[in-house]
Amino acid sequence: MNMAAKSSFTTFHHHKNTPTNTNQTIKINPKPSKTPLLAIIFTTLENFICDFIDLPLHPSLDPKHVLSGNFAPVEELPPTACNAVEGSLPSCLDGGAYIRNGPNPQFITKGPYHFFEGDGMLHMIKFCGGKATFCCRYVNTHKYTVEREMGHRFVPSIFSSFSGGLLASISRFLLTTARILAGHFDPINHGFGTANTSLALISGRLFALCESDLPYAVNVTAEGDITTLGRHDFGASEPFSRMTAHPKVDGVTGEAFAYEYGSSPPFLTYFRIDSNGRKNKSVPIYSVEKPISIHDFAVTDKYAVIPDMQIVVNPWSILRGRSPVGVDREKVARLGVIPRYAEDEEEMVWIEAPGFNPLHCVNAWDQDGGDTVCVVATNAVAVDRLLENIDCAEMTMEMVVMNVKAKTAERHRLCNEFLEFGVINPAYAANKNRYIYAVILGEKRSVGVVKLDLSLLNKEVGGDCTVACRRFEPGCHGGEPFFVAREPNNPAAEEDDGYLVAYFHYGNTQESKFVVMDAKSPTLEIIAAVKLPQRMPMGFHGLFMSEADLINSCIK
Repeated sequence: MNMAAKSSFTTFHHHKNTPTNTNQTIKINPKPSKTPLLAIIFTTLENFICDFIDLPLHPSLDPKHVLSGNFAPVEELPPTACNAVEGSLPSCLDGGAYIRNGPNPQFITKGPYHFFEGDGMLHMIKFCGGKATFCCRYVNTHKYTVEREMGHRFVPSIFSSFSGGLLASISRFLLTTARILAGHFDPINHGFGTANTSLALISGRLFALCESDLPYAVNVTAEGDITTLGRHDFGASEPFSRMTAHPKVDGVTGEAFAYEYGSSPPFLTYFRIDSNGRKNKSVPIYSVEKPISIHDFAVTDKYAVIPDMQIVVNPWSILRGRSPVGVDREKVARLGVIPRYAEDEEEMVWIEAPGFNPLHCVNAWDQDGGDTVCVVATNAVAVDRLLENIDCAEMTMEMVVMNVKAKTAERHRLCNEFLEFGVINPAYAANKNRYIYAVILGEKRSVGVVKLDLSLLNKEVGGDCTVACRRFEPGCHGGEPFFVAREPNNPAAEEDDGYLVAYFHYGNTQESKFVVMDAKSPTLEIIAAVKLPQRMPMGFHGLFMSEADLINSCIK
């Protein structure tokens, strides 16, 4: 690791059970200066707001409801052997690790709480010689660290903290300001994000991400543990405080493409991180004239496609007793197409797509020499209910075909089921692919996995592209799958020649398992399963790291 990259890290003290890295030159953030009396006063005021000022909590913000069942948090677990295996683990997993990120609050609050805001916890299963080891560790963000020192949750969240009514919102805003002035936390210099959404390999390094902060670099040790290295700015020479949780990495060039959105102009900036891990100059998008919220985007060989949805951000809503994140039903959703190596927004084209509110972009590619751009994404039809409960948002899987010159868009639904967390064979990212795998959504949980074949899409009459489906048994639910090729170094391998890996939880027995499914099977047959030593709570996104990935990313 070069010195320039080292200078981009800022780290905080680790959880007491997390091994520290004594060989890494990093800047240790001093503990915030806290007056015990002030801490007691602030905690008393927070409790008063929760007990006497907050309006009755909606179920989507009531921690007793939100954190029930398998949404309840779990404790950290050091590397622990997994001794129960069903079937036979495929050889392509050996030496690698599957890691999933998700919200897992270290403290449960009495006040409003949204599922999106839990502290980031990484759950990893590592394979070596046919044996598996499992561990889970918090990402040691600034938020996690200062709250652990205080012994309770106090860093605010845009999703819930200001949703308790006018008086409660103003009270929390003033209390938050007082905590910052008292040095209890420093969101300006150290962020306030949770790093709880996804994982990405950027310039060979592993990062935990959320869109409200900079990424946090993490390390997988040879012993199968996870340590946090610190918040990372990729050597940026300009102000840079957050980036998308879904950067797109070019497997050929090693570049990563990303964006940042905020509450002041420019409300959106697009940028590139080169193969050496250095952030290039941002491209401000001034044609976005109001604060917006964008969770994901797409990249092709020629373009980046950025959605401007009906989900908007209005910071002044805090002073009206409402969350700053909301929905503008009068707004016409659109898609921005910009050359992926653009130096300004002069060539950016905006294409209207009424009612299209993509939460996750599965893949995108160019056709007709770049005159046509195809994007496959999940769309929140009932966007008003997206922030309350993703299962109620009527998520559909769609292909959008855009004519860049004519500025038109055609939309095609790909499956009759409500779907989310769509994935592809990673080797086909930014190129035309045939197969998509996605989770079938049910009430507050997933109920199955499907395989879609895009070659079956009839653009004239539509239709369902499902070619394989696996319904979970009663009481079982699974998270986002990840595709692992059976022969990752074979360029002649078929696109679906591989496996889907995921974590499953069986509510009837309270067991959690790592599951391997045959991606070619018409029933997505489970060919192997490993019983985990601890319950696996619901979470978000993950990835599989091969043995080579682990070796290249490891900090000794």
